[in-house]
Amino acid sequence: MQRISAATLKSWISDGQELAILDAREDGEFGRSHLFWANPCGLSRAELRARAILPRFGTRIACVDGGEGGLAERLAAYLEGIGCTDVAVLEGGTPAWAAAGYVLFSGVNVPSKAFGEWVEHHYHTPSIDPAELAAMRESGQDMIILDSRPMDEFRRMSIPGAIDVPGGELVYRIGEIAPDPSTTIVVNCAGRTRSIMGAESLRSAGLPNKVVALRNGTMGWELAGFACETGKTASYPAGTPGSLPVALDRARAFAERSGVKTIDRAGLDRLLADGGRTTYLLDVRDPAEYAAGHLVGSRSAPGGQLVQATDQWVAVRGARIVLVDDTGVRARMTGGWLRQLGQWEVYVLEDGLSGRLEEGAWQPRCPEADALRPVTVAPAELSALLAEGGAQVVQLSRSIDFREAHIPGALWGVRTRLARLAPRLQADRPVVVAGAEEALARLAVPELQGLVAAPVRLLAGGLGAWRAAGLPLARDRRNPEDADCIDTYLRPYDRNEGVEEAMREYLSWEIDLVHEVARDGDARFGVM
Repeated sequence: MQRISAATLKSWISDGQELAILDAREDGEFGRSHLFWANPCGLSRAELRARAILPRFGTRIACVDGGEGGLAERLAAYLEGIGCTDVAVLEGGTPAWAAAGYVLFSGVNVPSKAFGEWVEHHYHTPSIDPAELAAMRESGQDMIILDSRPMDEFRRMSIPGAIDVPGGELVYRIGEIAPDPSTTIVVNCAGRTRSIMGAESLRSAGLPNKVVALRNGTMGWELAGFACETGKTASYPAGTPGSLPVALDRARAFAERSGVKTIDRAGLDRLLADGGRTTYLLDVRDPAEYAAGHLVGSRSAPGGQLVQATDQWVAVRGARIVLVDDTGVRARMTGGWLRQLGQWEVYVLEDGLSGRLEEGAWQPRCPEADALRPVTVAPAELSALLAEGGAQVVQLSRSIDFREAHIPGALWGVRTRLARLAPRLQADRPVVVAGAEEALARLAVPELQGLVAAPVRLLAGGLGAWRAAGLPLARDRRNPEDADCIDTYLRPYDRNEGVEEAMREYLSWEIDLVHEVARDGDARFGVM
């Protein structure tokens, strides 16, 4: 196994060759301190995540951990085992990186969030504070508030009177939403990045309206003493907008300025056949549109979220990215920002949805899970066993999801920490593993069986099947406690204590990212 120094990895980042930096720690651990261009690839999800973010196993990969010893090596060994041919381990992990004088970053989606701050500075994106917005609403000014987050986040909390228009949809649909150029448009998110990117998307597309970002989003709104609404579902009109020709002209101009290219199906086939370069094929439409019919081999990556959290989809520096949609507007706007964020070679696929399509949500490949044949328990059977005290449940969900919905009496678990649960499991009744993703639960069955005497089974269909059967779910905001949520980086409003302080710290962290990025020197934002 190749081992490299911090200085070597630093030189790799800027040498122009393909490179993926994968951090083997769980997402919450990763969020405390990591390299700028690192992608989280925690060992508990590595079988799913590695294949999702590495379309080509021949790319150069550096595995990193927090210096605990062994995590990066385990990830590297796994990657080599599935066919990756150029894998190295950063000797000493992040402590060695810091000791060499290089910068470490806290938080998640750092390149995207830092880029948002750069965009605000570079394009002079105007913003208003919550008190200004409240006064505008009170005065009855001709204005509209657009929330650029996905619907699930919008439903959780929103500015009064806002409608949900995820960032990738804004330029595409604004002609239907705000046809009058005298209407002031306010774009918000939970914090800063998607507010800035949404507002600047409309401005950079040449919209004649006055467009501003809500400074610090819903966090700033609440910190200013205003109340958010919950449970709202107001959204944009469905279907292809009648203003499409204007939107397409705007998106074309923006994409061309940013260096986005177009490609046809024959050109895509040539890129995918090139074994010496990595090519991502991403569908930037709404996930429901993707599920209704998408290009075979493409992955769902809604445009606004792709720019907001690029490291969830794209791990390889120097890769090619091909974007797919139905009209070209959303792909061009997304592509223009990706070019400026990471200088990837970005293409928009023309007529990408012609010909044979496949239906359904995107699912990661996991041959290791497919090869297992654990004994299964149906939801109704498990419910009956639990009612008579005849079973124990270990549930593998994200910690914040477990808090919101878990099988009554279940223990929360992470695959890499199952040994911690073993003392709490009795030998006199079977253990049933339930998962939000059945592949991970399937993988955990033999791993847990090696730790306990009781027989270990799999809940057939996972939590989705439990819900579909109408069976009860429990909710407990403190299970697990904040300090135990190693699998996810808690947002301020996910915390049980110190929420306002965490909001202020988060917003200060985002604002300061521009300075930290400059000190690090590995980002080259803008059109090169």
